Amino acid sequence: MLNITTFLDANSKRLDKNVLYNPTTGNKYNSGEILSIVSEIGRQIKDLGINKGDRVLIYLNNSEEYLFSLFAIWRIGAIAIPANRIFTAAELEYIVSDSKAELMITDAEAENIIDIETYIPTDISSYKSKEILPAENTDWDDLCQLQYTSGTTGKPKGAMLTHGNYFTAIHNECDVLTLKQDDVYLGIYPMAHVGLSWSIAALRAAAYYILIEQFNLEEYLKLCESEKVTVLTGMPPVIHSLTTMDKTSQLKTVREIISGGGPLHKKIWKDFHETYGIPIINAYGLSETIVIGTGTVIRPEDYREADRFESVGHPVCFSEVKIVDEADSSIVLEKYKQGEIALRGPAVAKGYWGNEEKTKASFLEDGWFLTGDVGYLDEDNRLFITDRKKDMIVMSGWKIYPTEVEEVLIKYPAVKEIAIFSVNDCHRGEIPVAAVVWESEPDDEGLINYARENLSRYKVPRKIFALDELPRVNGWKLLRRELRKMFKE
Repeated sequence: MLNITTFLDANSKRLDKNVLYNPTTGNKYNSGEILSIVSEIGRQIKDLGINKGDRVLIYLNNSEEYLFSLFAIWRIGAIAIPANRIFTAAELEYIVSDSKAELMITDAEAENIIDIETYIPTDISSYKSKEILPAENTDWDDLCQLQYTSGTTGKPKGAMLTHGNYFTAIHNECDVLTLKQDDVYLGIYPMAHVGLSWSIAALRAAAYYILIEQFNLEEYLKLCESEKVTVLTGMPPVIHSLTTMDKTSQLKTVREIISGGGPLHKKIWKDFHETYGIPIINAYGLSETIVIGTGTVIRPEDYREADRFESVGHPVCFSEVKIVDEADSSIVLEKYKQGEIALRGPAVAKGYWGNEEKTKASFLEDGWFLTGDVGYLDEDNRLFITDRKKDMIVMSGWKIYPTEVEEVLIKYPAVKEIAIFSVNDCHRGEIPVAAVVWESEPDDEGLINYARENLSRYKVPRKIFALDELPRVNGWKLLRRELRKMFKE
């Protein structure tokens, strides 16, 4: 048996300390209280007819309710589908239809956003002393989560993650961060993203996890100082912000900071290191590998031997990495040769839910997962990411798929043709922009308003460029790379 939530049982028996604090609500919890709350939510959703293997969508803001609902779904052997609160009704409906989800955990504000039975957690503080619900008998390969991640077609795919995948990811993250009970971990990653696994690792280690509902730099720094944070989460935009302000002593207790969700520019990384002397845990992984469940990472010890500020490091425990030819994955490339990055290890997802074709294309029979990212290995087997095989845009950790955005915006009457692509942004890494061939007169404002009405905020193009025609190969295949060159900023 392996049910990932049973670490709560173990911690509750041997420790009596707070392990979770939400500064927004002021609520604090120890492992036993978390286990009681998780048990009560699990009981209530079981009473609604949810059983082992059923799919349950979570549609909440970042909060302890989100985290406890995720644990409760795992506890009863059901399959969690984390959704971001900024998803539109259309985006939610697609996920529900594809996954055949039977229940949505949400709040009163979003109760009727789509046609599905809902459960609303209420007054979770009253659940603290409830009887413990035994964990469902689940195995290593039993699914616990469908993590929806879009592909180049724009259709979201549900990566099938298991209890074993999460066991591996939590082990590796505890190991990479050398987490201990006296650590204080400040978490900013969205609950709907597999980046939450860093926070679960902190709870597993019985460190003190401070849950940030909504990022604010001033609050972030105040909490670092007042709570004596030792392990800090960050993203390239956050790290960039810290380098553009006067050096602050509020980070004096921080021994390491995580960077993920997108490429960290070499200059920003170097500036941060020279300003603060705090090692950046620069990690590489994907939703399909639960971040560094199977992936690579730069650790503090790497700073003693490599002043490169650009590598995403070595494979973590149990992981393998190789570079293969983009056209033929059976061909393994030599050191410094660029090709597609392939990963193998026990945290690689089982495949894509209900999508055998895309599963076969990315998840090979010998266990290797083709990431779609392009990079190379150096003589020390450090991984460097140089490009993307796919045209995905990563803005502040948000993944944006051009085809998905184009399929929405092409419906705007004034648009004849449209291409979404990225331009570099020092703060966000990349931002989405649009090249438009107009039917007649340009209507930038109308198109932006239309985008805001029909897309999540982060997918809305930040700029619009008018063209007479889009660059294509032989008149048909769109050249996004050419657009990036044309409008390089």
